[in-house]
Amino acid sequence: MIDKLQAIKMRFVEVGEEIVKPDVASDMKKYTSLNKEYKQLEKIVTKFDEYQAIISNLESAKVVLETEKDQEFRQLAKDELEELVPKKALIEDELKEMLIPKDPNDSKNVILEIRAGTGGDEASIFAGDMHRMYQRYAEKIGWKMDTIDFTEGTSGGYKEIICSVTGDDVYGKLKFESGVHRVQRVPATETQGRVHTSAATVAVLLEVEDLDVQIDMNDVRKDIFCASGPGGQSVNTTYSAIRLTHLPSGLVVQCQDEKSQMKNFDKALKVLRSRLYDLELAKQNQEIGDIRKLMVGNGDRSDKIRTYNYPQSRITDHRVGYTAYNLPNVMDGNIEELLEQMRIAENAEKLKEGAMN
Repeated sequence: MIDKLQAIKMRFVEVGEEIVKPDVASDMKKYTSLNKEYKQLEKIVTKFDEYQAIISNLESAKVVLETEKDQEFRQLAKDELEELVPKKALIEDELKEMLIPKDPNDSKNVILEIRAGTGGDEASIFAGDMHRMYQRYAEKIGWKMDTIDFTEGTSGGYKEIICSVTGDDVYGKLKFESGVHRVQRVPATETQGRVHTSAATVAVLLEVEDLDVQIDMNDVRKDIFCASGPGGQSVNTTYSAIRLTHLPSGLVVQCQDEKSQMKNFDKALKVLRSRLYDLELAKQNQEIGDIRKLMVGNGDRSDKIRTYNYPQSRITDHRVGYTAYNLPNVMDGNIEELLEQMRIAENAEKLKEGAMN
């Protein structure tokens, strides 16, 4: 581990020297890349410096115990050892976690798709609640969440809603949200007071750039139509909505959120690119079918990753066995602890794989 940390520190110094060179400062793409690397390395180097200081202090305290006769000095050295030994172990664990290889996609933005699963109108209402949960979370941490397309439920919420989410480490934080989210509660339409079980599915797709996926526009059919739903007269009477059909794959994407036909086209193309990228990932992994289907299962209530139980104010993530009794707080966008549990589980798995290799 020390050898890796020393190499990282050398690279940190190199990047620091390179980033101030005039030719780098004039190349915005290179400067941005180096600046990002510098900040990432700086966190590790700062922690490594702290670790080295503790090692030095530990050695000094041991020397005092071995050579010093004065009982007062010896006691001070013992006290320091008692404080530094657990601190050293804690920082070692932190450094090991920092050295776990990062998923290069973690820093990317995403396309977030939420759809009502089984449960009729209640499933649509819950899909709307899920959308609000992610929206509130995005607001809290400074992400930007834009609607691309939606279909409203007959009694509220959404049959489906598709959004783009941009910010820092969006994919890294949201990637484990993909799957079936099950809700247990008394629907507003229930007259007998019985608890119903419904579901909504979430798919988190990487937002990819032109260079990641090349689309031949000759393979794409473009249809223009009037937008429907909220938006006012200027939306509903203008041919601004866009539907794109990718003929080779059969994928269909539409966007009607913007008043501008060009903006709707750009948003729809972004979603199409992300879906095609996921299809390619599925082929590479030799998995059958659309990657979204793999992420969200079949939308059945039994095929769930998380349960939201309103009568008990309980939320349970079935993948890591985590349960908390703060459901109203979670639905208000405070999902940090849920995301953290998945991050811890992922890192533990990576450490296990590293130990086996």
